[in-house]
Amino acid sequence: MTHRIPAVRILATGGTIAGAAPSPSDTSGYRAGALPVAALLAALPPQDDVRLDARQLASLDSKDALPEFWQMLARELAQAQADPDVDGVVLTHGTDTLEETAWFLHLTLALAKPLVLTGAMRPATAASADGPMNLLQAVQVAACPQAARHGVLAVLNGQIHHARHLRKAHTHRVDAFDSGEAGPAGFIQDGYVGWFWPPRPCAPRFAPDTPLAPVDILFDYPGISVSMVDAVLRGGTRGLVWAGYGNGSISGRIEPLLREAGRQSLAIVRATRGGAGRVGLPGTCGFIQAAGLDPYKARIALMLALGAGTPPGALQTLFDTLSYE
Repeated sequence: MTHRIPAVRILATGGTIAGAAPSPSDTSGYRAGALPVAALLAALPPQDDVRLDARQLASLDSKDALPEFWQMLARELAQAQADPDVDGVVLTHGTDTLEETAWFLHLTLALAKPLVLTGAMRPATAASADGPMNLLQAVQVAACPQAARHGVLAVLNGQIHHARHLRKAHTHRVDAFDSGEAGPAGFIQDGYVGWFWPPRPCAPRFAPDTPLAPVDILFDYPGISVSMVDAVLRGGTRGLVWAGYGNGSISGRIEPLLREAGRQSLAIVRATRGGAGRVGLPGTCGFIQAAGLDPYKARIALMLALGAGTPPGALQTLFDTLSYE
């Protein structure tokens, strides 16, 4: 019986992994998305146990990735998932918003095959670029059939992360990403894929083409401007994520504004500006609790939920459920 070599499709979108700088010693003064995906493949060792099909979707800095970009990626990735000639997919992406794209895809894509995001903290022209190894290991995980049972993943610096817990926790180190208190899903070393977590299959909560409602994030801080908060509340947003102190608490001067906005049918989610922990204060009638979601993931969940027409009474259940995925 002939052994079938797995086929991995690489979809490139730019980012630091495709960045170029004037000098090999320059790891910050570079242009993101400067190199085509062919250049990224040229930096990999020969691949005898996987077939690669690389396509360029975009060449941007992920700080400029808009919600419409997420929807475009979801459509492309859904097509790749449905292609019988594809066994796994790797998406190269800038690190600034990689965690947000991964979370959106987690909420909107049904996976039958592995989907792995990767990027880099140093440009491709750096003397010790991390992109080639990240891409190589992402391909190896995407070629592993078991990876599909873990949902949307990210592979960076030898670690495998679930989209639910992925976060960028450092500004420049190559180990910039972690999974907070949950810890990584697994690891990849010398082609060996190991798992710390059991499979966690979950159905997508929303369709890839779900309209995205406008939702803003505001962070609490001493002396926050009441007029600024009021302007945001009156600016046409359909939802607000409040990144509050500690366990999601709100400045005394601001809480009346938020309560009134809630009475006017604005969906308000209480999150925390802290880096870890759940939000679930008693006696907070009128507010949705972010539970275990950080402000950025809470925003995307609320954008999708409002766009899909989720009833107000079902929003808290949604956030409670998403926190445990």
